[in-house]
Formats: sequence, C-alpha cells, structure tokens
Amino acid sequence: MFSIGSIFIPVTNLESSTEWFERNLDLKKISDWEDGAGFCLPSGSAQLSLVKVASAQATEFEIIRNNRNSYYNFFVNDIEAAHDKLISNGVKTSEIQDYDDMKFFDFFDLDNNPFSVVYEDINSPFHPDNIRKMQEKR
Repeated sequence: MFSIGSIFIPVTNLESSTEWFERNLDLKKISDWEDGAGFCLPSGSAQLSLVKVASAQATEFEIIRNNRNSYYNFFVNDIEAAHDKLISNGVKTSEIQDYDDMKFFDFFDLDNNPFSVVYEDINSPFHPDNIRKMQEKR
C-alpha cells in the first residue's frame, strides 16, 4: 500500500545544486517549480526533489555516542565505482567502510548536506532482491 514517493533535500542555490546532483547522481529532471525541482534516479521508483531554502538545513540526526546519521541513503550495485566517480568529480567523501554484508561511505553536496551510499551483499537481508522476496510473500 505504501512506498517512498519523494525525498526532499534543502539547498541554498537551486541552479547550482541542480547541476551538481544531475552530474554526480545521474538524475533526470522530471519537472521544476518556483522554488524546487523534481528528479528521478537511474533506478527505483522513489523521486528526489531539491527545495530552495534561505539557509542550510540539517539532513542528519544525532544518534548515541555523538554519532550522526543521515535520514536516508542511496543503494548502489558497485560501491567502488560510485566512490571513484564522486572522488573524480571533486566531491568530498569518506572512506568506504566494510561491515561484512554491507559497505558504505558518506559524501557531501554543495550545502555540505551529508548522504550515505550503501552496498548490500546478496547475503544481506537488506539486499534489494531479498527485500523484494519478502514483499512478494505478503
């Protein structure tokens, strides 16, 4: 019944951020409006929207032990290629962290919004194929 429709990202410069997100995440613009623009990602059904704001807004929250966590992440099939692409485009990234069935790294947009990129091994219960199997059982 429910699925993720859109993810909204606050940006201070809509034009520059539009170009940045299109170049770095391979987004395709669906439409724009006075203070925003909507995009589709290369795969999946969720949409991403950039919304112009007057000042930078938090896109993460604090978790235990003073760690930070972004509100959502991007799944990729090849985390090394994604990491290399962002680095070659001059995007600030963290190193790839490896946790058995999952690897991840963070990157930052023009407003210094943090985002996580995740790769799930086929053995991970969070791998998209395993999620799909669970959904089909319902």
